Amino acid sequence: MTITQAQQQVDQWIQTYGVRYFSELTNMAILTEEVGELARLMARQYGDQSRKPGEIPKEMGEELADVLWVLLCIANQTGVDLTQALQQSIAKKTQRDKDRHQQNEKLH
Repeated sequence: MTITQAQQQVDQWIQTYGVRYFSELTNMAILTEEVGELARLMARQYGDQSRKPGEIPKEMGEELADVLWVLLCIANQTGVDLTQALQQSIAKKTQRDKDRHQQNEKLH
């Protein structure tokens, strides 16, 4: 699935089952919540934080997909073509950082 196809599929789901998009501000709050859930999982799985008694660990893929879902919703409702935006971001980072990380001793 391409990014464009993902945006289209999310939009079709919203039109079919979701009635309409939540407001942009609501979706931003939901995105923050979903990123928080991902952060909790990362802290417990890769960091030093312990799970709470009885806590059922969630799947990394599920949490990442939840973040992506809301991000796709925000892109759709604000008219952003994420394929184009990502290509522009890669080009910008390549131009700006092409030599920067090669000289970082912490990465070698």
